[in-house]
Amino acid sequence: MAPLKFCANISWLFTELPDFHQRISAAAAAGFQAVEAAWLYESDLEQLRRAREAAGVELVLINTPPGDIKGGDLGLGAVPGREAEFRQGLDLALKYARALECKRIHLMAGRVPMGSQRKAVAKEMEAVFVQNLKYAADILSKEGITGLIEPINTRITDPRYFLDSPHQAAEILEKVGKPNIKLQMDVFHWQIMDGNLTQNIQKYLPLIGHVQVAQVPGRNEPDSAGELDYRYLFNTLERLHYQGYIGCEYKPLGSTQEGLGWMRDYCTHSE
Repeated sequence: MAPLKFCANISWLFTELPDFHQRISAAAAAGFQAVEAAWLYESDLEQLRRAREAAGVELVLINTPPGDIKGGDLGLGAVPGREAEFRQGLDLALKYARALECKRIHLMAGRVPMGSQRKAVAKEMEAVFVQNLKYAADILSKEGITGLIEPINTRITDPRYFLDSPHQAAEILEKVGKPNIKLQMDVFHWQIMDGNLTQNIQKYLPLIGHVQVAQVPGRNEPDSAGELDYRYLFNTLERLHYQGYIGCEYKPLGSTQEGLGWMRDYCTHSE
């Protein structure tokens, strides 16, 4: 079985360093061959490009812009009336993806609007999301880029996020019907919302285009105290021949470097 490939999420790791270009270099020095990030849009694009090339790492994933975070946004993909802003955000994400040779963009669904009940707006939000994803798929296919949708748990992390389970995401992907729009599996969110990880991984693996990991419930290193046996989960992904990257999207308990023992342990045992 081929060993798994890990990438450092530099929105969460190496935050001891203030700038993303510094974190790219630190990730490479720590042994990562790839990085990912949520939002890089306040960083100088040329500086990021030079840092990535100098470090020799691949940029695996970025997110579409969140919208107005202070105003309560966390993505716009499923938000009615914000379609033009979603397209503008997609254009900006594409600009960064092209320059940084990034082949995956997380198309963020967004939150149920304030003052609205989830059940009352669910059908409208799904319809908006499906149309926006179809639009994005056609744009991204010309660039050889995969779009991803990620369920985020509504029990702990974000009660108003629209897309919150792998089952809901699979239904939306079926309605979109585009081969370059796939499912992003964040094990942290899946465990909190549904558990049943072995069955869900087996069921949805054909749809999965990216994986992210963190321990539950603290969202710390995979080998920190918590509910999940990551050695078992990594073995499961190996056995099912998962070929993509696994993003390390967790909060280090101490320094990032001190918390990477789990990865060194995995690499030692997979040699």
